[in-house]
Amino acid sequence: MSGKVSVITLGCSKNTVDSERLMKQIQLNKIGLIDDPNEAETVIINTCGFIEAAKEESINTILEAVAMKNSGKIKKVIVAGCLSERYKNELQKDIPEVDVFFGTENYEGIIKELGGNLKKELLGERLLTTPSHTAYLKISEGCDHPCSFCAIPLMRGLHKSKPIDELIKEAEFLAANNTKELIIIAQDTTDYGKDIYGKRNLAELLNLLSKIKGIEWIRLMYAYPSTFPDDVIQEIKLNPKICKYIDIPLQHISDDVLKSMRRGVTAKRTKELIKKFRAEIPDITIRTTFIVGYPNETEKDFDELCEFVKESEFDRVGTFTFSVEENTSSFILGDPVPEDEKERRKNVLMEIQKDISYQKNKSFLGKKLKVLIDSTDGDFYIGRSYRDAPEVDGEVLINKKNNKINIGEFYDVLIDDFDEYDLYGNLISKERSL
Repeated sequence: MSGKVSVITLGCSKNTVDSERLMKQIQLNKIGLIDDPNEAETVIINTCGFIEAAKEESINTILEAVAMKNSGKIKKVIVAGCLSERYKNELQKDIPEVDVFFGTENYEGIIKELGGNLKKELLGERLLTTPSHTAYLKISEGCDHPCSFCAIPLMRGLHKSKPIDELIKEAEFLAANNTKELIIIAQDTTDYGKDIYGKRNLAELLNLLSKIKGIEWIRLMYAYPSTFPDDVIQEIKLNPKICKYIDIPLQHISDDVLKSMRRGVTAKRTKELIKKFRAEIPDITIRTTFIVGYPNETEKDFDELCEFVKESEFDRVGTFTFSVEENTSSFILGDPVPEDEKERRKNVLMEIQKDISYQKNKSFLGKKLKVLIDSTDGDFYIGRSYRDAPEVDGEVLINKKNNKINIGEFYDVLIDDFDEYDLYGNLISKERSL
């Protein structure tokens, strides 16, 4: 068997789950697993290949590991994940110093390469890299949507739901290990079940997960707008364990841009969906993302997007500049919008959102929020309310002075200050929130 092994994870939360499953298998095979790649004999890099910046980061990380191998610091470099799935032949040719390349989710191949055997019956177990009280639950793999800018189907294949019984078992394992918040992820969570049950049954899954002892929050991410199920809206509305929060990447609002993006939705339907969310769940937090600088995005289209963001007053907005990707249908459009113009549009949109976020946060002044404590930083405990997904949203900061509380527990917090992104507060009671 291989000696000490270190796993480096790049990219999104879906990759995080893959690495956590792999690391648990390494541990189950009694192979030495360490955090620091500088102390390892074998380095495994779980790569991302989604956009140009992510590909560059992956390549640079591989080259750094190869340099360590060439200098004798490590013995073996294994590359896996999305970039390896998409560009395996090119990578083998260009970086021959890598010992072996694997695609996505090839746990068995990697474990065999390390000298072990895959424990298939334990694939639902994971070695968490997030704080133990918060864990991602990946409910499906791949995507059936034909979005013109996206290479995910090239790397992850078509949509494949994970059976409900397996997800329940995985969630029960997480809950038994102190997880209190499940963050539901996939390439598209709203498509869950259609391939194996003949219907979209995300609502049923959410309901069953909410019955697991120890799970107090369930947060839904990566929901596709064109096929959003009505029963999921009702589950969010009526189930107290489902956070009144939705992450729904809209990407644009101009009909011309949406059509070219092949999003399968119009501006009218998008606005109707947002209106429905707020009518059914008045206190819902809506997070979305947009792409600026798409090849056919005109100034008029961008102005329309800006007005839409102003009118919609989303709680959270992320903005990305268009990245041209080979073998996607938008590739033939080229990349006519200059990078500095893309950045300008991104900055304009985020300035609009900054003002909206400030006013949203101001509205919570003097209000009570249930907060999950994640960590400490300097003079503050760092927590999150139902409005805040980890890593991408704001935080709730609680001064350590006169407040002694436990990481991984819920507390009721009175908000007494705010800025554009974060809230500040103090405990209403030193007892944990129920």
